[in-house]
Amino acid sequence: MLLAELLKGIEYTVVTGDIGIDIKGIAYDSHQVEPGYLFVCISGFKTDGHLYIKEAIKNGAAAILIEKNVDQIEATTIIMTSNNRKALALVASNFYGRPSHNMKVIGVTGTNGKTTTTHLIKAILEEAGLKTGLMGTLYAQVDDMTMDFGHTTPEASEAEKFIEICRENKAQYVVMEVSSHALDLYRVECLDFNIAIFTNLTQDHLDYHNNMQEYRSTKIRLFDMIPSGKENFVVVNADDTYARDFIQAAHAKVYTYGLSDNSDIKAKNVKIGLKGSKFTLCCKGSTVNIKVKLIGMFSIYNVLAAIAVGLGEGISLEIIKTALEKVKGVPGRFEQVDEGQDFTVVVDYAHTPDGLENILKTARQLTNNRIITVFGCGGDRDRGKRPLMGEVAARYSDFCVVTSDNPRSEDPQAIINDIVPGLDGVKDSRYAIVVDRREAINHAIHLARPGDLLIIAGKGHETYQLVKDKVLDFDDRKVAREFLKGLGK
Repeated sequence: MLLAELLKGIEYTVVTGDIGIDIKGIAYDSHQVEPGYLFVCISGFKTDGHLYIKEAIKNGAAAILIEKNVDQIEATTIIMTSNNRKALALVASNFYGRPSHNMKVIGVTGTNGKTTTTHLIKAILEEAGLKTGLMGTLYAQVDDMTMDFGHTTPEASEAEKFIEICRENKAQYVVMEVSSHALDLYRVECLDFNIAIFTNLTQDHLDYHNNMQEYRSTKIRLFDMIPSGKENFVVVNADDTYARDFIQAAHAKVYTYGLSDNSDIKAKNVKIGLKGSKFTLCCKGSTVNIKVKLIGMFSIYNVLAAIAVGLGEGISLEIIKTALEKVKGVPGRFEQVDEGQDFTVVVDYAHTPDGLENILKTARQLTNNRIITVFGCGGDRDRGKRPLMGEVAARYSDFCVVTSDNPRSEDPQAIINDIVPGLDGVKDSRYAIVVDRREAINHAIHLARPGDLLIIAGKGHETYQLVKDKVLDFDDRKVAREFLKGLGK
C-alpha cells in the first residue's frame, strides 16, 4: 500500500522524502522491521523507539514515523505526527483494510474475570456454529492457529493483523480482552466494537492510573465506543459498585447480570463444590438449571456475563447450557494440581486484592480444614496494593507463605517488606517468608495436612518469572506437581 494511503485520517508533516512509496508492512519494534516497512517510533515507558531509527533503516525500513525531532537522516522518508500511538492505530487499520468492520467484535473489560469470560463467550458462539477468534492474556487463537503477543491486549498493529487473520479464516466474531492500558494507549482506537462487557472494577494498575476515578474513566471508554444500533449492546455486572457509571455511559442497549433481583440475567440457588458449581438461571421469565466445571462465586458471575452475550445474540438457552457444561476450565484459573495427595492444591492467577479475596472466600467454602496461601506481588507495579494483598491473605488463610512473584527490576525482599504490614495488621496472622518461589511452594506443600486446601496465587497460567532483565522458566503448576510427586519418597 502507498504510504499516502496509509496516512489517511492522520495529521502529519513530511519531514523528508516521498509519501508515494510502497509500504510492505508496519513495525514498532526495530527488530521486526523488514525491507519496505514503515517503522513507527513509539515513546515507551522503558525505552524510546526514536533511539532505534538507524537500526530500523539498517533492517530495510522505507519510511519512519516520528513524533519528536531527530537528527537528519538521508535517503529515507520521514513523517512527523503529534501522537504516534494514535497514528499507529490508524495506520494499522488502513493497512489491513479495517477488518473489524467485517465481523462482530466483542470487548470484555474489568479488573478480574476477563480471560474466563472471553473463553465462555467463545464456547457459546462456537456451540451455535459461529466461528470465533479469541484474543487475550493467554493467547490469540482462531481455528488451529495460536499466537502470543505478550499483552492482555496487543498493540494496534498486532490486533489489526490478528483480526485480519480471523477475517481470512472466515470468522464471524472476535472476542477479546480489553485492558485499561489498551484503551489509554490507543491500541483499540480503530476497532469497530459491537458488544462490550463490564465485569468488575477493583484496585489495580494504580502505578499507571493516578487513582480509581481515572482507572474507571479509562475503562468506560470501551462503552463509549459502542454506538447505538439494533445489533449493538453492552453487558454490565449489576452487583458491582461502579455498575451505574457504566450503564449511564452506554449509548447502546444495556443488559445486566448478577445475583440481585434487579438483574436481567440472574443466578439463584448457587451451590459450589471442588468439582464445579451449579445454579438456577433466571431470565426472560424462564428458569434453567446450569451446571459448570468452574469453581467459585466469581465464576458464576463470569458465566452470567457470557450467558448475557449469548442471549443478546439470539442464541437459545439450550445451546448456551450445552456449551457451558462442556467447558472444562481455563488454564491457571482455579486450576487443580492432583498427584493423588490427600490435600487439594490450586493454582490461580489472582494478583489483585479483590481477586485474591474471591479465591480465598471460595476456598473457605470448600474446606473445613486449613487454607495455606502462597503469594507475592509483582515488581514495578502498583505498590499501594501490596499491604492490601497481605491483609486479605492473612484474613482468609490459616497460614501464608510470602514469596516472589515477578519482581522485575525491584529487589524481591523489598516487595515482601511492603506486603508484611498488611499481614501484621491481622490479629494472630501466621506466615513465613520464603523469597525463592520454588522453595516457597515446596515449603507450603510440606506444611499441608490431609484435607487442607493450598492456594498458589499470582501467576496462574504463566510459564515464566521476570527477574531483573531475565525471563526465567517457571510454571507454578509444574513446580507443584514435581514436589507432590516427591512426597513420601
